[in-house]
Amino acid sequence: MPDHVHILIRKHKHDAEGMIDIFQQRSRRYLIEHELFPISHPVWSDGGWKVFLDHPEEIWRTIRYIERNPLPIGETIQRWPFVSAYDGWPLHPGHSPMSPYVKALKAAGRYP
Repeated sequence: MPDHVHILIRKHKHDAEGMIDIFQQRSRRYLIEHELFPISHPVWSDGGWKVFLDHPEEIWRTIRYIERNPLPIGETIQRWPFVSAYDGWPLHPGHSPMSPYVKALKAAGRYP
């Protein structure tokens, strides 16, 4: 998007705030080094908006939203070589139905 990005990140060893911070720092550096923005340009506002998704249906809904987001402004769906296809995590084939995560989903009536 011309004025923001959407990023869907799988659960990771780093917390969301840390990943947002790293992304903002490195992408700002890249944009400035490639003279796409002047060094005085802030590029990003502090922090970011984060939402935690805990079910594949929510993740698929978010993927569709992100893919379709550019369409209303006349842009096309974007595909990037560094983006991995969603594999159904955390309920991918072979997941353990006895994991604490699955037990929590079952207790909440959200499995599968």
